[in-house]
Amino acid sequence: MFDTLVRFDPERLPAVEIGGRRFRSSAGRLHAIATQFWPSLSLEMFHEAFIESFREAERRRATSHREIAAPERFAMFYDRLGIRAETVPAELTGRFLDEHMTCLAGAATPMPGLQGLLDWLRGRHPLGVVSNFDYTPTVRRILADTGLLDRFETIVVSDAVGWRKPSPAIFDVALRHLEIPPEGCLFVGDRADVDVLGAKQVGMAVAWLNPARAPLPAGLPAPDFDLPGLDALRPVLEKTS
Repeated sequence: MFDTLVRFDPERLPAVEIGGRRFRSSAGRLHAIATQFWPSLSLEMFHEAFIESFREAERRRATSHREIAAPERFAMFYDRLGIRAETVPAELTGRFLDEHMTCLAGAATPMPGLQGLLDWLRGRHPLGVVSNFDYTPTVRRILADTGLLDRFETIVVSDAVGWRKPSPAIFDVALRHLEIPPEGCLFVGDRADVDVLGAKQVGMAVAWLNPARAPLPAGLPAPDFDLPGLDALRPVLEKTS
């Protein structure tokens, strides 16, 4: 989804000042909620634990391709604060999730040219989304807020599957939902190490959105199409339809 369907703009996140430095982050809003339960928790301590739990989750995801869903990531965050996750009220975790995901959703905007392309594709081909993200409701919310949700027959997110791209498992789920064999699909994505590798492993054709015109990293399978952006995708589809 990100950098293929929608662009994530960090400048649209709330501003917060920590230790004399200004950041764009949900941390300030989440800290305001946290202090209702833990009045002595400083913003600096909160932010450090929040960022470190994110980095740890990313490290684990990169090596195993298993998804760490958002509630599990918050349990890691509590652990870094020295708080046992089982003692945290479910209401508090729910409020953290709602506020954090609201901030992320507000920072997403459709990629230029996307809506026209999807309108042209609609009715010609069944469409699906396969996204690495830790909270399905936010993916659906972003797609709804940007007017894209009803363009897709299926939306498969890694937190629901338990596995992230490039694992074959998440692609297999989408293929089953669409009832299409892999050789009948074109996968479109912006990451060579995630999208190109994963889709090629299950037998899909792949269009790599590569606006930087970066060279293909060594050891990865070549995409079928190496494109500068979405505007180059329609001519490819017209030729291959």
